[in-house]
Amino acid sequence: MEWFPAPEYWLGRLVFQRALAALYVIAFVSAALQFRALIGERGMTPVPEFVRRVPFRKAPSVFHWRFSDRFFAGWAWAGAALSAAVLAGAADAVPLWVSMVWWAALWAMYLSIVNVGQTWYGFGWETLLLETGALAVFLGNARTAPPVLVLWLLRWLLFRLEFGAGLIKMRGDPCWRDLTCLYYHHETQPMPGPLSWFFHHLPKPVHRVETAANHVAQLGAPVLLFTPQPVATWAALAMIVTQLWLVLSGNFAWLNWLTIVIAVSVVDASAVGLGGLAGPPAHLAPPPLWYEVLVIAVTAAVLVLSYRPARNLLSRRQRMNTSFEPLHLVNAYGAFGSITRVRHEVVIEGTADEVITDATEWREYGFKGKPGDVRRLPRPFAPYHLRLDWLMWFAALSPGYASRWFGPFLERLLENDRDTLRLLRHNPFPGEPPRHVRALYYRYRFTTWRELRETGAWWHREPVRQFFPPTALRGRI
Repeated sequence: MEWFPAPEYWLGRLVFQRALAALYVIAFVSAALQFRALIGERGMTPVPEFVRRVPFRKAPSVFHWRFSDRFFAGWAWAGAALSAAVLAGAADAVPLWVSMVWWAALWAMYLSIVNVGQTWYGFGWETLLLETGALAVFLGNARTAPPVLVLWLLRWLLFRLEFGAGLIKMRGDPCWRDLTCLYYHHETQPMPGPLSWFFHHLPKPVHRVETAANHVAQLGAPVLLFTPQPVATWAALAMIVTQLWLVLSGNFAWLNWLTIVIAVSVVDASAVGLGGLAGPPAHLAPPPLWYEVLVIAVTAAVLVLSYRPARNLLSRRQRMNTSFEPLHLVNAYGAFGSITRVRHEVVIEGTADEVITDATEWREYGFKGKPGDVRRLPRPFAPYHLRLDWLMWFAALSPGYASRWFGPFLERLLENDRDTLRLLRHNPFPGEPPRHVRALYYRYRFTTWRELRETGAWWHREPVRQFFPPTALRGRI
């Protein structure tokens, strides 16, 4: 079939696959380093308890058959090793069918983690990685030309990702329509980055331009993805520039980077002045018949599964970051339909005192990413994902988000649990564990230029109320 291959996209596919493999490495390493405290055998929401409640058909995962901390760690590190091999080019050095099995293994391995990850894995970038990884299985390797059908499916994914995010904003908070949302967003976003303070202090007219440009990138450019080149390339580049702006202004795990990776698959090298690289290598072989038949069947399946996500885009009750089937093959996306105007943080403290009095000395735990110490400039972590820090932001929005895991979290602090403390930046009780811990609710805001010069503090905070009363382990009170 002469229409099937698109050899002119060989360079875009190469960059796409290597970058996707790098994000797989980060995702698997993130899982390996954090799972014990979150979903391990003694985690806050243990996998064994989850698989007893949820049947395999609703959350397919290898961990329904076997789970131990050692097995999970081996699984995650194996996924990281296989991803690193793809990043180094191993999947291009093997036959096509082996390459496809390799990519499918990465997808299945990460699916097994996500489907038992519970609230810690309830983010849009998890399903986005799975959907992108599923399409990558059928994109071929360096021995064959990229199939045009899979390239169009990637455009369809990018369209839903960006257009869905744009629609949910226009249907949601009025500040998106009056262009004022970024008056607040840089300060109240889940995990600010080192430049967020400076972005927040940009003049308000610049914030309005930011918001308008975001609407263009999310509501205008996605439509142009389905136009001929070079228009589609310039639309993808507009999205890439917008995502890089978001990378600079905050920490959103691998969401922005993965969006950039998907947009790269749209770019035609000749449209951006790389005409010398646009021509396909001489070693590209015609696609085998079995591969063409398989890709056509997969395309048809994706189109069928796209019905509910497409219907969701048109719905006035649009849902964001939603999967419609347990394999997460075609999903709904979107973020920040509403913007918080005021930032609150949950601050956790402990004391060595056996009896709490007005003179009790409380010492504060420090988190790696979320705001705490007012003099500490927010750090860059993306594309790495600090799962506990992100959930602490949701806990500050509403205690209901933390109802299942917050109590167990405090209990592990009272035990000086090694795996839990590894998720934190600072443990104020390095020797003996605290006798009591509590959580307080604070109002945070970025300091002004004057306050920064006078105090050296990036944040100003004020106590609001108690979030969780002082608590101790039974038998130690």
